[in-house]
Amino acid sequence: MRSLHDLPAPAKLNLFLHVLGRRSDGYHLLQSAFMLLDWCDLLHVECRASARLSREDLGSTALPEDDLCLRAARALQQASGCTKGAHITLEKRLPTQAGLGGGSSDAATTLLALNRLWQLDLPRSTLARIALALGADVPFFILGQNAWAEGVGEALTPLPPQAVQAGTRFVVVKPAAGLETARIFSDPSLRRDTQAATIAGFVAEQARSAFGFGRNDLQPVAQRLCPEVAQALHWLASRGLSGRMTGSGSAVFAVTKDTIDVSDAPAHWSIKVCQNLGFHPLAEWVRDE
Repeated sequence: MRSLHDLPAPAKLNLFLHVLGRRSDGYHLLQSAFMLLDWCDLLHVECRASARLSREDLGSTALPEDDLCLRAARALQQASGCTKGAHITLEKRLPTQAGLGGGSSDAATTLLALNRLWQLDLPRSTLARIALALGADVPFFILGQNAWAEGVGEALTPLPPQAVQAGTRFVVVKPAAGLETARIFSDPSLRRDTQAATIAGFVAEQARSAFGFGRNDLQPVAQRLCPEVAQALHWLASRGLSGRMTGSGSAVFAVTKDTIDVSDAPAHWSIKVCQNLGFHPLAEWVRDE
């Protein structure tokens, strides 16, 4: 096997995001429910006999020279002792600075692809440990299924199927302006004292009011720092949709059953109607121990 093409790197939504406190090292203690979407970046990965790693970008989005894909590939080389290399072509379809986890998902798909191309056969737990060093969201995409997240986002528990109704449609709106996660978490007005919730409570609330559980504690700060977040939420509300920001934004989302008329939306917004996924498309590529 010399190459793999059209490998999906799916987006995620934070169905809610609560900030419970702050650790002594400055990291925040969180609770969230992560859900996979069928809106994806695409990666094409070619194996090299030499250890050289390189990346090529398709599309208009300018990415850092040493992005998470290359960092993931390098980390896998170092952890496994593999002497092979790769050329990674990234077809960026997910917006950046959106709270959709695009960069983290790209890194996870890189790990999954190279584990297969380099014939390493590392188990999911090993890939997850490598993933965590790259970012708190990356292990979720290695886990490969919708999950309850705690800690700084790295402590994951798979959600029962009834917690997330399969095939639900979401409209996701990404304003042109982006938001830096560090700026929101460092804001003195951020609420950091939400009471801990439970998976059982989340599942029960989902049964009563689908996707109405909790809130996003980062949203008030984000709306102040980026007025377009509030504008996007207002645009959803004008269509009778109850919106919420995902992650640290600036993308917002809402459950929808109808076709969305986007003719009056600002031309510089990215709007996508998506469906949720029960499992990562590449979840079966890696074995459980």
